[in-house]
Amino acid sequence: MQDLKLKANDNRGMSQLEAGFDLLGWDEVTQGSVLPSFDGDASDIVNKKAEERTYSGFNSYTATVASWRVNKPVFNIDVCIDCQNCWVWCPDSSILSRDKQMLGIDYDHCKGCEVCVEVCPTNPKSLLMFNEHTDLEVALSEWPEKKKKEK
Repeated sequence: MQDLKLKANDNRGMSQLEAGFDLLGWDEVTQGSVLPSFDGDASDIVNKKAEERTYSGFNSYTATVASWRVNKPVFNIDVCIDCQNCWVWCPDSSILSRDKQMLGIDYDHCKGCEVCVEVCPTNPKSLLMFNEHTDLEVALSEWPEKKKKEK
């Protein structure tokens, strides 16, 4: 099981970014508004890990878009070669990596775009897409075997 406890802030993923929650849309915010990324003094923020920072309520770090996803990427640590392609190419910074080692997926911010799967070079891929409601243990048990190269 890949339970990493990397979400140190209680407000991580606390709000939903979708219609029906009485949130302002991008076209409703007053022009020239400033939406600060962090609460309080952020002068030393660059030296803190993401989960140690004090994010404001308007930051994407505190909002979840998980409800947008139909399929989710599942990560198989036994196949991963830590190439970091998924981390580099993920448009939502949903790949959790420390010291050039893939640790898992931030499902609060993953929209299920499948870019991570497309750029994965392993055989079989270390990231595969599964239905949103598929249990991680079930997904891992259904992982394909390595394909032999054709001569």
